[in-house]
Amino acid sequence: MKTCQWCESVNISETTNTVYWELPDGTKAIEIRETPCIECHECYITYQTDETVNVIEEQLFLINTKLLEKTIQFIELLQQPRLLKRNYFDFSK
Repeated sequence: MKTCQWCESVNISETTNTVYWELPDGTKAIEIRETPCIECHECYITYQTDETVNVIEEQLFLINTKLLEKTIQFIELLQQPRLLKRNYFDFSK
C-alpha cells in the first residue's frame, strides 16, 4: 500500500497538478500542466513522485528545449521528439 512520503499516511490519492520546472540549461522555467502527483489528505501536501521527477528531468535533457512554449501539458512534453534515444550520462541505470 502506498503512503505519503512526508507523513506516511495511507490517506492519499493520485491526481494531477501544475508544476514549474527550470530547464537544464537554466535559460528559463516552464509551466507543466496536468503533471501526475500524489495528494495527501492528512498533511495536505501535493508532490511528484521520484519517478515522475526523473521522467520530467530526463525528457527535458533529451529534447530541444528551445522549441518549448512557456506552458505545456505533461503528456505533450513526453511526446516531444528526442535528440538522443536515452540519457547516456545517467550511470544509475
